[in-house]
Amino acid sequence: MIKFLFKGVWRDASRSRLPIIIVGIGVFLTIVMSTFITGVMGDMVDTNARFTTGHVKVMTRAYAENADQLPNDLALIGVDSVENALKSRYPDMQWVQRIRFGGLMDVPDENGETRAQGPVSGLAVELFNSNGGEQERLNINESMRRGHVPSKPGEVLISDELATKLNIELGDEITLFGTTMYGSMTFKNFTVAGTLAFGSTALDRGGIIVDIQDAREALDMEDATGELLGYFNNGQYDDDRAQQVAKSFNQQYEASEDEFAPIMLRLKKQNQLASMIDYTDSMTGILVGIFIFAMSIVLWNTGLLGGLRRYSEFGVRLALGEPKGHIYRTLIYESVLIGIIGSVAGTVVGLGVAFYLQENGLDFSGMMQSVSMMMPTVYRANITPSSFYVGFIPGLFSMVFGQALSGIGVYKRDTAQLFKELEV
Repeated sequence: MIKFLFKGVWRDASRSRLPIIIVGIGVFLTIVMSTFITGVMGDMVDTNARFTTGHVKVMTRAYAENADQLPNDLALIGVDSVENALKSRYPDMQWVQRIRFGGLMDVPDENGETRAQGPVSGLAVELFNSNGGEQERLNINESMRRGHVPSKPGEVLISDELATKLNIELGDEITLFGTTMYGSMTFKNFTVAGTLAFGSTALDRGGIIVDIQDAREALDMEDATGELLGYFNNGQYDDDRAQQVAKSFNQQYEASEDEFAPIMLRLKKQNQLASMIDYTDSMTGILVGIFIFAMSIVLWNTGLLGGLRRYSEFGVRLALGEPKGHIYRTLIYESVLIGIIGSVAGTVVGLGVAFYLQENGLDFSGMMQSVSMMMPTVYRANITPSSFYVGFIPGLFSMVFGQALSGIGVYKRDTAQLFKELEV
């Protein structure tokens, strides 16, 4: 039966060409859109995790309530003991200390007078700790535009866009003005070791990276840190697992009323990422549903047109004694075969385009000049195992559903009219 149906589909191109093309286009669009949406949302989550949220983050309760203001006066004290306890309790995670701060950067001229100034958003990380993995996590080496990664205290990395705007060259000395943990004014001199492009508009506009020990000296934060970030060893965010870790940690301090008691938040509870992640999870299903509905309508109409063209064929088959039910079933089998062929073709082409978008991406930097959220400027597709079969859902279902609707016309044939039609 399958061989017979395949020969019919192959030899009668006018009957199968249009449905295969329609199914192929629908499957192609489903795969490209689903992989691109998954990649875009995944990149946004990954960027936030690497730069700001971690997979989980430990802060004081007071700091967590005002995190957007970077309140280092509410920082976590005795952080080394807290980190050691976390490493002991959760050995399958990596823990790193971070200090985020804002300030004013002053660029002097050869006479020591102010030549340029600009606000900056600082990030202090463990640059000189090879076991911390911060350089790889922040993708510093690949993001370098000029110069080198700081190799000694007092060196700083700044965004290439900021360096161009303030006419800063490598080796120039800059002065950072800010506020200490205790509210007093502070300033510290740094030497520009290199410039980099972070790939995020929020950071490229005025971001700087310093070693955390330099930041502690400048901000008077010895054995203190604003944030303690945790990352799963496989580098992938798992919300269920993160929720379990956060719940077990926070249970230790539930009875405490101290506003400086530590609290752990998972990624999904930070930066309003919950709605974004939920949107990612549901968008592929919504997309597939839309294509199933749209293609079913199109294929229904295609089947009706094909049914009209094959009206005489059905009449002859009925006149020869073939049951209506058998004719209807062969139409369904034929639609399954056409759906498979169209789905395979659409999947191959769709995965090819998705692979290109995964490797090269689309640059939206020109449209994100005013964006202040932590978002990448180049968006890429992400091919997952589900990408290899998700297109078959609309491809097969819509074809079978459309043919099932149009094939109902077989049962409306009046056998009494067959001889009159055959005489004509």
